[in-house]
Amino acid sequence: MAQTTMKRGPVSGTAIDRATRRRRPFLIDLYSTAVGKKYVMAITGIGLLGFVLFHMIGNLKMYFGAQDLNHYAHFLERLLYPILPEKYALWLMRGGLATMALLHIHAAYTLTVINRHARPVKYQSERDYQVASFASRTMRYTGIIVLLFVIWHLLDLTFGAGSVNSYVGTKDAEGLKDVYGAVAFSLNRVPVAIFYVLANIALGTHLFHGVWSLFQSLGWNNPRFNKWRRAVATSFATIIVVGNVSFPIAVLAGVVG
Repeated sequence: MAQTTMKRGPVSGTAIDRATRRRRPFLIDLYSTAVGKKYVMAITGIGLLGFVLFHMIGNLKMYFGAQDLNHYAHFLERLLYPILPEKYALWLMRGGLATMALLHIHAAYTLTVINRHARPVKYQSERDYQVASFASRTMRYTGIIVLLFVIWHLLDLTFGAGSVNSYVGTKDAEGLKDVYGAVAFSLNRVPVAIFYVLANIALGTHLFHGVWSLFQSLGWNNPRFNKWRRAVATSFATIIVVGNVSFPIAVLAGVVG
């Protein structure tokens, strides 16, 4: 008896797409989804929140005088020395922070695109629009302000690029980098101090919604927890804003410098 062979039809585009998707690494495949992007935003957000907090705490050494702040900056430059050469650990941390910031920005942008495609029609009434808080509606703008501030901050107090801050790189009486003098020189300029204050208010607004939505992105969004979620978000944002805004006020008031 002759055997008949059945020919398989052409593979569909969907099947090809699924097969291609399976060959991708798991993390990349996860990041291609909206859920994955939310997790990336949450995880990188936690890292950036930690940096913002400890950066502010470190800068509080300004109130103990030039010696304390300059020694703290020197300590950071010699972190893990002699296991690593001087400044290597500091630059590794900067690289990690830059990577987290880029991932955070990319995830935020691509999620915005996904949401726009999911809702091509804008809110139909002002009441619907007001459901979202001011902080959530302005996340895009406060994020841009914070990004511009970070770029300025690096040019001003880290690199001292061009004539932005000619004080950067000078030494104190002990031969250490005079970070205290550079900060005092920078914030003693009224336009810079005003920009510093406004940028940190924008940062606080961004942080409030970021901390609030962080729990939701990780699945901790039970209505029973909303009260303490708001308390945590408000407290964290307030601590950062008050701490950072105090620096230019203290310099202009002559308390520091």
